[in-house]
Amino acid sequence: MGKLETVPALSALELLAAPVAAALHDPAVLVAPIDPTLADTAEFCAAYDVGLEQSANCVVISGKRDGVTRYAACVILATTRADVNGVARKRLDVRKASFAPMDDAVSLTGMEYGGITPIGLPADWPVLIDSRVVDVPWAIIGSGLRRSKILLPGAALARLPTAEVIPDLAR
Repeated sequence: MGKLETVPALSALELLAAPVAAALHDPAVLVAPIDPTLADTAEFCAAYDVGLEQSANCVVISGKRDGVTRYAACVILATTRADVNGVARKRLDVRKASFAPMDDAVSLTGMEYGGITPIGLPADWPVLIDSRVVDVPWAIIGSGLRRSKILLPGAALARLPTAEVIPDLAR
């Protein structure tokens, strides 16, 4: 994968945020250390020769219903944008959805902003995955930390406990 130097994630748990390490059980998942200043998608892809079509982003969204804030994660390819106020809002069943505030996303996930991943999220959050992500032979996602990335088959994301594969989640 480009210039990434990967190792089995289960043998390098120090490269994963604590909730990710606790939730990860698949021996096929790889992890690669990266420069944390290059964690943002565009810089990461350019620096490590990774195509945007292989890089998947995980964004935390929220909305309120009956005074209760609901959260979900949306996983989309870096070449697309999440349809937060269309498809995702309807699935979350709220009047208006938006990207969750950074402080909430970090404190509720136990992960670093810019490294949030769908693995190890709170058990009651739906993980909405754009169907195009599942078709990628190897997806590169966050590790919960800005200093590493996880590599796994896109189809493996569909097997996460609260995953829902949704066509056209992204545009």
